[in-house]
Amino acid sequence: MRPFQAGPDRSRPFSALTYRNFRLFWIGQVISLTGTWMHSAGQGWLVLKLTDSPFYLGLVGSAVSMPILIFTLAGGVVADRFPKRKILLITQTILMFLALTLAVLVSTGIVTVWHVVAIAFFIGTTSAFDIPARQSFLIEMVGKENLMNAIALNSAAFNAARIIGPAIAGVLIGSLGLTACFYINSLSFLAAIAGLIKMRFDNEGKTEPRGKGVKAELKEGLKYIFSESKIYSIIISVGIISFFGFPYITFLPVYARDILKTGATGLGILMGCSGAGAFTGAIILAIRGNIIKKGILLAVSGVTFSLALLIFSYSKTVWLSYLMLFLIGLGAISQIATANSLLQISVPDRLRGRVMSSFTMTFLGMATLGNFAVGSLANYIGIQYALGIGAKFCLLGMIWLLWKKREILKL
Repeated sequence: MRPFQAGPDRSRPFSALTYRNFRLFWIGQVISLTGTWMHSAGQGWLVLKLTDSPFYLGLVGSAVSMPILIFTLAGGVVADRFPKRKILLITQTILMFLALTLAVLVSTGIVTVWHVVAIAFFIGTTSAFDIPARQSFLIEMVGKENLMNAIALNSAAFNAARIIGPAIAGVLIGSLGLTACFYINSLSFLAAIAGLIKMRFDNEGKTEPRGKGVKAELKEGLKYIFSESKIYSIIISVGIISFFGFPYITFLPVYARDILKTGATGLGILMGCSGAGAFTGAIILAIRGNIIKKGILLAVSGVTFSLALLIFSYSKTVWLSYLMLFLIGLGAISQIATANSLLQISVPDRLRGRVMSSFTMTFLGMATLGNFAVGSLANYIGIQYALGIGAKFCLLGMIWLLWKKREILKL
């Protein structure tokens, strides 16, 4: 197994953008992800409008993340078998048409919550193949020396979109209606597709011959993960905040409408504050480059996320809620980006897609169970108490893991 600590980081801040392929990829992602976050904000408001129920918000959130939990390991095998750029061209095209379908259903007035659930499920299924390919694609564009920089910049793009997208959506919902969010999202995928088409690779399409079947390759990847204590400990740390903490995003429409009483515009600000914190954290990581004590950063970030979420869950003060969401975003991105880089620099090239698919399954797929659990609990005790309980378990889970696996702090 390769050591967790990489060699000296000789790259400049934002050096990954000097690579033409990554630059095309990154610009396309900024535009496409902005549309995706507009879609997310619009989808939450649509579900609340159709059902007036936090349970259905949780159900739609689960419909997106359930396929990720089920199919992502297969997506990792696909990412290790086929050229990643071609996989992404297919998945991005499918996602574009799914967004367009929802836009048409809303604009014609025939949409029901079950249409939203079905489309969310297909989006999640496509993402199960898109995300492992996208994450393991970064190292092919920039190499190991600039990988941490590329991960941080990719996170910055994701979270810049997370700030801009919901803010635009909040304005559009109030002025043009929900339909605009979904049509614009559909068009935004064209930027990502165009960037992928313009990329050039010398050896694309040359894959290593494989005598194993899909099932055998899945077993090989899982065996590697569970044989390396530090690898599965990092993945578990991500799973804890995914299950207990990340459902907060799904229920922000309830906070905006019923608790803080800020309406659709306020929903955009709530989502934007979390995105601003995450964007700030990603930029700091991109500037800092290779951080030596990654294990300590992983631990501090997890605790920061948990405490900020606990305060936010019970807050009825607008400015305090905005501040806590900023810290939630900062803690989350610092933990996820650090875990991502530790995994990618440590695994063999031939297993990277499968290890990153396990990371993705844990990071995004565990939110399936979390969304459903929090949504169901909220129906009985209210959303604030439900999120508060999740935040407490998130904090206790991180403390327990760090106590049992103290070697993480030495990474």
